[in-house]
Amino acid sequence: MSKLPETKVVVAMENMLKIAADATRLKIMFVLLDDEQNEKCVNDICQSINASQSLVSHQLRILKDADLVNTRKEGTKIYYSLKDEHVRELINVVQEHVLERI
Repeated sequence: MSKLPETKVVVAMENMLKIAADATRLKIMFVLLDDEQNEKCVNDICQSINASQSLVSHQLRILKDADLVNTRKEGTKIYYSLKDEHVRELINVVQEHVLERI
């Protein structure tokens, strides 16, 4: 049996999973996961998920504040990418689990 983590760790995990559990944010993370260069600007993400710029920008801010995405500024554009391999693994594992059940 695994050792139960401290309450603060469990709460932090809960908060991160809540943030990732939004359909728009999941779509954004999938777009960033699937891109060969692993980064996209807001306009590219908007086109990929068929959403408005204001909605995508708002959701990207939430993902950035949760430390799930990185940003890189080039001129006037900001490029977004998934934070690290842990985020990629999380998305892939959840998708695999769901696909096994449907």
